[in-house]
Amino acid sequence: MLYRRLALPLIALALVSADAAAQNARRDTYATFVAKLWPDAQAKGITRANFDLALRGLTPDQRVIAATQRQPEYGKPVGDYVNAIVTASRIARGQAKEKEWAKTLDAVENQYAVARWVLIALWGMETDYGAAKDKWDVFRSLSTLGYIGYRHPYFRNELIVAMHIMQDNKIPRPQMVSSWAGAMGQPQFMPSNVVDYAVDFSGDGRPDIWNNIPDVLASMANYLTKWKWTHGLPWGFEVTVPRGFDYMKSRATFAEWTALGVRRADGKPYPEGGRGILFFPSGAQGPAFVVTDNFDVLKQYNNSDAYAIAVGHLADRLQGGAPIMAKWPSGDRPLPRDARIALQKKMAELGYKVLEFEGHIDFDLRDNIRTEQKKFGMVPDGNPTPALLEKLGVKVK
Repeated sequence: MLYRRLALPLIALALVSADAAAQNARRDTYATFVAKLWPDAQAKGITRANFDLALRGLTPDQRVIAATQRQPEYGKPVGDYVNAIVTASRIARGQAKEKEWAKTLDAVENQYAVARWVLIALWGMETDYGAAKDKWDVFRSLSTLGYIGYRHPYFRNELIVAMHIMQDNKIPRPQMVSSWAGAMGQPQFMPSNVVDYAVDFSGDGRPDIWNNIPDVLASMANYLTKWKWTHGLPWGFEVTVPRGFDYMKSRATFAEWTALGVRRADGKPYPEGGRGILFFPSGAQGPAFVVTDNFDVLKQYNNSDAYAIAVGHLADRLQGGAPIMAKWPSGDRPLPRDARIALQKKMAELGYKVLEFEGHIDFDLRDNIRTEQKKFGMVPDGNPTPALLEKLGVKVK
């Protein structure tokens, strides 16, 4: 399941600990949570009949509570994650989908100025081109997350929005299914994303992201466009860096990267204009990338570097691009989420600006990590590692 950022303070989720969830559950019963929800739902236009239809007979789903402690983009080596997504089978099926829906993709590209291969890659990433079906009751999942206070009040609010979707679109209750955390349809939109970004591209009178492929593709394109996707700008490039390179250098124009000897791994020139950030997702011993503003747009769909690399690389492979050429390091040990949060807190203590404490290491923080790595005589590649935590004296429970 993949998260959408909607209004971040594709969504960067603030997970709560199991202890916090349990404490919240002990304060109120689930029935009390539902009773307290009704006045808010009523104030937002939900009828009592639809409110009861959504929640009648439900109980908290313990599987959902357990799932809050897992995130596939964390804890797994980046190379393993990318390789599990960008497979020969998924590439072949994506290419077949492009041929099948070529006319629709022409129209979507023309209206939204988002490359078809990116849309197909997102579609393949989210639901394997529609083959992976939602199986969870959206109201049970969202009410469970709202009940335990998971990223409060986000999921509580999404629960009410889901009721509106059922009520306003007259969707039968059994069809209101989702991922474990409430993401719906082939684009895996959260309920508020459905309201904000789903479009009726087929012209049949209502947006259908569950079964209508033109609506699915156009809705994803609309999402990216609203998050300022730049037409014609690649998401990034695998690159090689020269011997003696100053790893403290992380941001430059394409022309400057060329002058510094940072070459595209495929031997092609950079675009004439633009700039990018040098990024080592598994450290300097692994693949290097120069990523663009469109990489950040992909992270609006899911705030994960590994996710954005996988989508971008799948889009490249779908149109005949080469595999990632550098080897992923065999000893790659990505920091788990609790360690990333501990690192963020330590960096804040050291006086660096940290925007959130949810475990997402942005490029500004990676530059600050470079500064600390250099102090310790480490290669300043901006990649947080257990060795860096040890040198900083960061202890993880």
